[in-house]
Amino acid sequence: MSAAKERLVGSLYGLGWATVKKLPEPVSVALGRKIADTAWKRRGKSVLRLESNLARVVPDASPEHLLALSRAGMRSYMRYWMESFRLPAWSKQRIGTDVQIKDVHHLEDGLAAGRGVVVALPHLANWDLAGAWATTQVGVPFTTVAERLKPETLYDRFVAYREGLGMEVLPHTGGSAFGTLARRLRSGGLVCLVADRDLSSSGVEVKFFGESARMPAGPAMLAQHTGAALLPVTLWYDGTIMRGRIHPPVAVPEIGTRAEKTSGMTQAVADVFATGIAEHPEDWHMLQRLWLADLSEEGSDKGPGGERE
Repeated sequence: MSAAKERLVGSLYGLGWATVKKLPEPVSVALGRKIADTAWKRRGKSVLRLESNLARVVPDASPEHLLALSRAGMRSYMRYWMESFRLPAWSKQRIGTDVQIKDVHHLEDGLAAGRGVVVALPHLANWDLAGAWATTQVGVPFTTVAERLKPETLYDRFVAYREGLGMEVLPHTGGSAFGTLARRLRSGGLVCLVADRDLSSSGVEVKFFGESARMPAGPAMLAQHTGAALLPVTLWYDGTIMRGRIHPPVAVPEIGTRAEKTSGMTQAVADVFATGIAEHPEDWHMLQRLWLADLSEEGSDKGPGGERE
């Protein structure tokens, strides 16, 4: 990304954070939908990639149904952004009302055991809102990892935004994130990781909707390394409410090498993710290449912030 483009992207996101949170909420909702529909109609690379991904999730979808899903998906994605711009102003009471999570006892039991909890989430609905729910409703601060976005000012904004919600944010690269996460877990802490797309190119190969994909090994490795509970979580929108489910812990296999155990646990997480995504495909914000067959053909098509389309 050129320096000029970096400055433009940083300025646009800064304008969003400064402006959207000041708008009346119905206006921001309508604006988000308008932006989503405009982007969807332009049929850019991100929209086409979303449709390609959704075609694997819903293989029997007719062309008309796939178009409707991708339009709903862009609206859901833009809802995430509009909520994120406004989220620092949400009250604890509103978060408690507008976020409804099932089976919270899995999280509470894991924390009560004192051995730490690793929560793994896909890019479903609003994972930042789920984090705000954890800090305000469960009362537990947590540590997460963020991709270093370009421009650097955008990354700094994201870090400041998430830290303002009660999160400790570590960079994905340029530091010893794994060691810090392990220390937090050994002290009985909570670690939350978005884990349906591998950013390192060294993740674990899994079967995902019948095809090979690669997902990060970190959640499974941390659970093995520290004894922490590994809990997959899925989210979805339901009208004005965001709902979620904390799934049962993924057990560490009793036999096998560490690599085999990591592979089996990561596949188990992927299977839970697939169930949640299949139930609410319109809320899966995967606008990048994910499956190995697509990654082998990716070439040089990059999207905003340097991310692969």
